[in-house]
Amino acid sequence: MFTGIIEEVGTVQRMERRSGYQRTTVAALRVLGGVKIGDSIALDGACHTVVDFDDTRFTVESVEETLRRTTLGKMQVGSPINLERSLKLGDRLDGHMVAGHVDGVGTVIRRSESTDNVVFEFEIPEALAPYIAEKGSIAVHGISLTVVSVTLRTFSVTIIPHTLSITTLNNKRSGDVVNLEVDMIARYLERLTQFGYDGRLTEAKIQGMGFGQ
Repeated sequence: MFTGIIEEVGTVQRMERRSGYQRTTVAALRVLGGVKIGDSIALDGACHTVVDFDDTRFTVESVEETLRRTTLGKMQVGSPINLERSLKLGDRLDGHMVAGHVDGVGTVIRRSESTDNVVFEFEIPEALAPYIAEKGSIAVHGISLTVVSVTLRTFSVTIIPHTLSITTLNNKRSGDVVNLEVDMIARYLERLTQFGYDGRLTEAKIQGMGFGQ
């Protein structure tokens, strides 16, 4: 579990690719503090498991599903990447609850700059539109943001200078793609309505939703 508050921007240092698999080594500093094999780190919002590390870098492995749903398969050596370690119990939740499970890829269609902020407008996959609401939360490339406006196929966010300075959004222009994760509450609400949830939660209903034994 993550919060969408980026800790640092790392740099892709090495990549090994073959069909349905990618092994990525990322140069980093802050997220290596206390890291262990098996720890979770989100790369541009996609949760990965650390399989190797040293004092200046760590390595993760991506499978076909991750490569298909995210932008990670399009990264190159030298690419900057947003990094966040998983949330510890007792930490402050400054963003929102982010699972690190990317729902799809959006495209920057407009970047409007002013003195104090930048407004980004993104085109989204049609399937994600029902889960994005005005003033709701969304993770863009792993960054917790508030939706300013939304249409059937687009949404916009306003980025403050601090967020631009510590994430890769500062490099994004029209036509660039980003990983998107919608608010998980919206997904669970849809699942409940599929079963005609009437407000009474029983063991049978929980099992019918696919939870429990």
